[in-house]
Amino acid sequence: MRKLEIEWKHLDKGGQTCERCGDTGETVRRVVQELNGELQAKGWQVALKETLLTETEIPESNEIMLNGVLLEEILPQASKSENCCSSCEDLLGLPTLCRTIEYKGQTYEAIPPELIREAVYKVINKS
Repeated sequence: MRKLEIEWKHLDKGGQTCERCGDTGETVRRVVQELNGELQAKGWQVALKETLLTETEIPESNEIMLNGVLLEEILPQASKSENCCSSCEDLLGLPTLCRTIEYKGQTYEAIPPELIREAVYKVINKS
């Protein structure tokens, strides 16, 4: 069975994360569970790795990697951007710019399931 590891990195401050990372986390957990059901028949096992980050690692927060490759490197029309995150500001007590993804003219603060799925299928179809 071939393995696909989806790594989700996010800020962890005293067991809490910001709203956008929290939303991405719920999405990625659900998508991994669904993908396992879909892809087992094709010989794939999908695993989720959650990496907790400190406030000094904010630029990496809300990253999704598939077998060590950033989602925005897999999806050619995607790119990393950032904007102010009031939720992180509340957690950290200072103005904070957080990672977003721009894809096909739209900016996403929380990574939607369709972007994760599209990247997953690009990876498995190359193998």
